[in-house]
Amino acid sequence: MANKHKVIFQPAGRRGEIEEGKTLLEAAQQLGVDIEALCGNKKVCGKCKVRIEEGYFEKDNLESKMSHLSPMELTKDELKHIKHEDGPNIRLACAVEVRGDLKVFVPERSRAGKQVVRKAAKELSIALDPAVKKYTVSLTPPTLHDMTTGDYERVLKAFEEEYGLKGLVFDYKVLLGLQDALRAGEWMATFTVWNDREIIKVEPGSVQVCYGLAVDIGTTTCVGYLTDLGTGKVINTESMMNPQVPYGEDVMSRITYAMTNPEGLKTMQDAIIAGLNNIIEKVVTEVHKNGPHPGYVVDDLTIVFNTAMHHIFLGLNPVYIGRSPFIPAVQRSMDIKARDLGIKINPGSYIHVLPIEAGFVGPDNVGVLIAQEPYNQNDKVLIIDIGTNGELLLGNKSNVSSTSCATGPAFEGAQIKFGMRAAPGAIEKVKIDPETKEPQYKVIGKDDWHTNIDGKINAKGICGSGIIDVIAEMFKAGVIDKTGKFVMNTGSNRVRLDVDGKPEYVLAWADETSINQDVTVAQADVRALQLAKGALYTGAKLMMKKMGYETLDRVELAGAFGSHIDREASLTLGMFPDVPIEKVVVVGNAAGDGARMALLNKAKRTEATERARWVQFLEIATDPAFEKEFMQAMHIPHMKDKFPNLKKMLEEQNAPIAASIKG
Repeated sequence: MANKHKVIFQPAGRRGEIEEGKTLLEAAQQLGVDIEALCGNKKVCGKCKVRIEEGYFEKDNLESKMSHLSPMELTKDELKHIKHEDGPNIRLACAVEVRGDLKVFVPERSRAGKQVVRKAAKELSIALDPAVKKYTVSLTPPTLHDMTTGDYERVLKAFEEEYGLKGLVFDYKVLLGLQDALRAGEWMATFTVWNDREIIKVEPGSVQVCYGLAVDIGTTTCVGYLTDLGTGKVINTESMMNPQVPYGEDVMSRITYAMTNPEGLKTMQDAIIAGLNNIIEKVVTEVHKNGPHPGYVVDDLTIVFNTAMHHIFLGLNPVYIGRSPFIPAVQRSMDIKARDLGIKINPGSYIHVLPIEAGFVGPDNVGVLIAQEPYNQNDKVLIIDIGTNGELLLGNKSNVSSTSCATGPAFEGAQIKFGMRAAPGAIEKVKIDPETKEPQYKVIGKDDWHTNIDGKINAKGICGSGIIDVIAEMFKAGVIDKTGKFVMNTGSNRVRLDVDGKPEYVLAWADETSINQDVTVAQADVRALQLAKGALYTGAKLMMKKMGYETLDRVELAGAFGSHIDREASLTLGMFPDVPIEKVVVVGNAAGDGARMALLNKAKRTEATERARWVQFLEIATDPAFEKEFMQAMHIPHMKDKFPNLKKMLEEQNAPIAASIKG
């Protein structure tokens, strides 16, 4: 029998044991990872380029090396397609065989099933007062009588006379192009001014449109919103998987990577800078193609991320935020020249980084804070930004507290046996008949609900929203009990033991899938979700206790993932304390909304700084009651707490499980 080796494909998050001798392309196909292979494995199209990550990855207990491939050197076929600019450790997946454990990154250009990053922009109601504005200035052509007045001084005088702006300074590199721009525009030029203080761009003639970019860098996904600063409208949106995923699926794994690899921090910083530049180029190219880099038309950029991503992006050592007392290198907001970070927008422009609240409650939570404004409301509201790192805000206009919970990547479909990112072929919604235990499901890329009688559906795995749905439905159908343990005497062939004698539920039979194997939900998958949801519930409950709250008026689910999970399923699982289902509100990508608000109105930047200091940070993990509360919150929906609203909802659905819910 052939040896088997552990292979992990990122950013899809798929992993499995692969027989020695299989090509990487065959391994990808076996695990349901879509890699472009237009030539049918003939090694002539060059579309299946992948990158081999080298090093020891502690969380995966895996050491990945180029030497774990055969052949170790590039083949003649590979040399025709792999160029120096592709970067290090690139191979054609169809040309190399697995000889040892491997972690493989599939670049975006090589992915056939593109990630669906669900962070659409919504309309914002906000006064337009951006930090960056354009001013057109017309000068009288100089004569021999003006020899004592330079171009610089003439421009500043015109600004004072026409616009009342005094004391402006030039970015030095912008000054170098001033003379040529004035003469090319026949003494008319457009000046881009930052915060009424600094001239950061000069263009010949009259230029009306001013573009800004709001960026949300999540642990798993990144998105950029190209915005017209004159109208506030989002012109284009571009998203991608976070290219740091190969170095760790959660923030602690990435901090560990920085600690254990001498070039770890720089490697991850370079990856996210390159990824952001890729977003910039794509988001701008459709609307503007001129210049050495299309991104140079972008004149302002605001950015949010969690604390670990913040440090890695800025090149700050993240090690100390991973150790008690979790102190960040810098807490305040920052304005950094784009050229200093290698960000390919207008080189003289600034990158505005929103402030950190405390510890792991980073700028992304500040974005949520200024977008949802709980400090202006009477209702006691719990806002949950659900992702690989869960962040919570609780309060109203009297006071607001915040905390963070290490939920892990289960919500994103990672570390789940058949989990995958939200991409075509992922099961995203599930219903299970409580009598027959037969499922219906929806697959990304298909509009209709499907059952096993529909034939081949080409399902290949389950994404985060599907995981929430299927486990909630398994509980409601009696496939698992409130402890999460499988009930084996259901009378259904979908509830069975796997080859290792462990229980599982068959969601899709092999002949319905594109991976030719049953897609199942295992006991370990249920446990992973219980850990994640237990962390969220415990965080919310301990915050409520500290703030003296008995009940909540409203729960708001934020984030790309929070926007697509089923409200009823999340309440059924007990992801948050009991509220009427109509009081569970989906608010979209609030962190991205906050970044856009800071882009469109400079007062929001001041508000972010002030409110980040006003919010009270609560350290939950060190609370003496945490361990006990967490253990109880692992139960579905909870071991002891009452859920009268959930009970009422299930009774209205005639769900048999309603009788077991404490009202």
